Amino acid sequence: MVQNRLGLDAVRAFQDDIIPIINIHWVDERIHNIAISSLLTAHRKNISFIDCTSFEIIRYLGLKKVFTFDSHFKEQGFEVLP
Repeated sequence: MVQNRLGLDAVRAFQDDIIPIINIHWVDERIHNIAISSLLTAHRKNISFIDCTSFEIIRYLGLKKVFTFDSHFKEQGFEVLP
């Protein structure tokens, strides 16, 4: 997505400057299965598999507050930081 929208230099900057300071939580089979089940249960066009996966990871980590511009997180009960 970064390459598509911002180019290869942005990918390099992201890899060199951002990746080292963030925690990456890989999607395992359990999270994948919960996310796909949530997506199918929601039966809404505007909720994506990525959204459902993010919700599950955030819940799994026990987080309550998120920084996002996506209104779906507030709908899911998370406190959205301004």
